[in-house]
This record gives sequence, C-alpha cells and structure tokens, in this order.
Amino acid sequence: MLKIIFIVFLVIAFVPPVRKFLFWLVVGRSMVNEQKKYNQQSQKQNRKDGDINVDYVPKNAKGHDYRGGEYVDYEEVED
Repeated sequence: MLKIIFIVFLVIAFVPPVRKFLFWLVVGRSMVNEQKKYNQQSQKQNRKDGDINVDYVPKNAKGHDYRGGEYVDYEEVED
C-alpha cells in the first residue's frame, strides 16, 4: 500500500502533464468560469465615447415638472 502511494506521489510530482491535469481539475474549471464572467462584463462596459445606454426608464417620472432650484440672494464681499 505504501509503495502505491509513493509511486502515485512520484508520478504527480515529476510528470508535468499529470500535474497540469490535476491543477486543471482542482482550480482550472472555476478559474475558466470566472474569466468568462469577467469577459462578458467587460464587453458590456466597453463603449465608445458619447454612447448612451438607458437600462430602465420609469413610467412615472416625477422630474418632468422640475423648473429649477430655489433662488438664493447673495451679497458681494469686497476684500
């Protein structure tokens, strides 16, 4: 039994294709999925200057009757 464990350890340690495959099994699949998600998000965000994207326009927008702010009287300050 100990010989088999030792042989498996040697194969994993010194055979690069086996090591590469085991790394892919453990980490690679999740890393590939994360890269796909990142690429999809970055493609959505890559827009040219001046492009406008409106995702949602509310039907009942209250900002249409807004005519400006409140007038604030001010005094000039001389040095």
